[in-house]
Amino acid sequence: MRYGAAAMADPAPDAGFDQILGRLREVVGKLESGELTLEQSLASYEEGVQLARRGQQLLATAEKRVEILISGANGVEAVPFESEPVA
Repeated sequence: MRYGAAAMADPAPDAGFDQILGRLREVVGKLESGELTLEQSLASYEEGVQLARRGQQLLATAEKRVEILISGANGVEAVPFESEPVA
């Protein structure tokens, strides 16, 4: 199995969260295999960090788009989603 920059193609810029998560799992698997050289491990780690950041961006965007419908005095009212702080 060949590891290197050519083997670690990032998902397309418009890749969905599932594609990014799948690629991140592949990267983690390679890192955990113990078969990479130091340089390959660093390249994989860098790719993983980039994938994780992109996934976080997609989640933040999705969170902003979520609206909770609540019953108001005048019918259904759309209220922006407010996340609770993570402990």
